[in-house]
Amino acid sequence: MSGIASANASAVIQYRDSLGKAVAKNLLVLAMGLSINYINVGLMYTFCKHQIFYSNPRYILFFHLVLNDMIQMSLSVILFVISYALYTIAVFVCAPLMLMAATTTENTPLNLACMAAECYVSVCLPLHHARICTVRRTLLLIALIWTASLISTLPDLFVTLATEPLEFFSSQVFCIRPNVFPNPLLVRKQELSYIGYQLLVWSVIFFTYFKILFAVQSVSKDAEKARRTVVLHSVQVLLCMSAYVAPHLEEALLSWFPENSADTLFACYLIIQVLPRAISPMIYGVRDKCFRKYLKRYLICKSGTDSAEMTSKNNKTNARSDNKD
Repeated sequence: MSGIASANASAVIQYRDSLGKAVAKNLLVLAMGLSINYINVGLMYTFCKHQIFYSNPRYILFFHLVLNDMIQMSLSVILFVISYALYTIAVFVCAPLMLMAATTTENTPLNLACMAAECYVSVCLPLHHARICTVRRTLLLIALIWTASLISTLPDLFVTLATEPLEFFSSQVFCIRPNVFPNPLLVRKQELSYIGYQLLVWSVIFFTYFKILFAVQSVSKDAEKARRTVVLHSVQVLLCMSAYVAPHLEEALLSWFPENSADTLFACYLIIQVLPRAISPMIYGVRDKCFRKYLKRYLICKSGTDSAEMTSKNNKTNARSDNKD
């Protein structure tokens, strides 16, 4: 989960690095996080500037995916840097960060499942698409995604409030989920929720893929594109779901490569937390012809504005030098 976002990030630091390696890892994570969020800001700006996307459920779900990824990526980087810079922080500071990271991580596969379902409706039920996939229902679906994720994560806080003394929340801990929510019952609850999420999401992915595969319209280019889209959804879901088995994966890797524990865990963090966020814009934004067309306009306008500003500054500088002469 994405307490796992931080768990992976901060677990790296339980095996101390040299100063040079620590600085290099933090700079790499910061650079990747800022780059991914910069691209996502461009995607969100493109969505907000063109009303053609407002009435399309597919792009609304995509906008929500990008926004959710931005929050998750930002929290992941913050927790990673904190684990190096401060090492321990107060529980009452770590807990909300952990809950938001966990919630946004659970949002991602649910959002991808909804996007796959929308793709199925558009290909297999084209005459009913406008009636089924309305903007209002899409917004309700997004609210339902957040509700389901919060129902899964908020009990961690409530159980901890009920079972731990007040002094616990002011104590300093290494910011990973087991340290902040230590009740053993919560571990079992997490495992059951992971299984439930995986069954639900993969059921939707497989159902939509095979329905599209055997649809009457399967000979059309739209159906072929839809099949490829669902396959890409499944790849993205697989990467996101890897966060659910991250603790077991890390334990296995540490037993196999104990001498390179810090580097092994850092690689896990990049693959499980950063990579899925990095490929989302390419899979769902740049690949879409309509969105790519408007994104190019934004990039061209931005580069044109920047060059115009540079030209204006140069002209002002030349004018000043001419006046001096």
